[in-house]
Amino acid sequence: MFIQPWDASLDDTEWQTWIADGHDFGQLSVNGLPGQAPVVVPTHYTTDNGQLLVHLARPNPVWKAIEHDPNVTFTVIGDYAFVPGPWRAKPGIPPTDGVPTSYYAAVQFTCRAHIVDDPEAKADLLRRQMAHFQPDGDHALIDVDQPPYGRMLPGIRGLRLEVTEVRAKFKYDDHKPVEHRTAVAGHLTERGQGLDVPTARQQLRRLDRIGLAYSAGQGKL
Repeated sequence: MFIQPWDASLDDTEWQTWIADGHDFGQLSVNGLPGQAPVVVPTHYTTDNGQLLVHLARPNPVWKAIEHDPNVTFTVIGDYAFVPGPWRAKPGIPPTDGVPTSYYAAVQFTCRAHIVDDPEAKADLLRRQMAHFQPDGDHALIDVDQPPYGRMLPGIRGLRLEVTEVRAKFKYDDHKPVEHRTAVAGHLTERGQGLDVPTARQQLRRLDRIGLAYSAGQGKL
């Protein structure tokens, strides 16, 4: 993932807060077997002491690829929108000469994958996931000896993804003037399609923290 200086996360707290704010679905990317394309699996995940927790069906083709090479990438993307050219046209030029772009937030975790096959360890992984996704506890006991989960555990394998590097990107035109960013956020809110509104919120949040436009080579002005 290419990251311009003005698109970089301002600090670790920024991307950690963004992840914690309900961004718990991503794509697991695994190097393919020799002569094969990479394997990409969309899935929910949870975090646990610097690791990402995932479980997948045992027939999933990802397992052979992970056993061949446990170095994987997990990517979370959100708060994205297409920004049409006229919204980005510089003052004094025709709106049609404006160049469109995409806004988005993305966090990429470089990880070393550890497969979890022990029944009790898989049950513990599921408990931790359920504590995140169903914190009210409105589900059956997850126990290796009790239905429904006990009889289903053989059909899944777990993954603990040991995070070795985190790269975060918040692409919201932070190198543009305040007036430009404010205007685009207004356009996004007015259009209100897809993730336009949360995208505008991210742009305004970054604007509040950064203030004037980022100047390449000079840091934040």
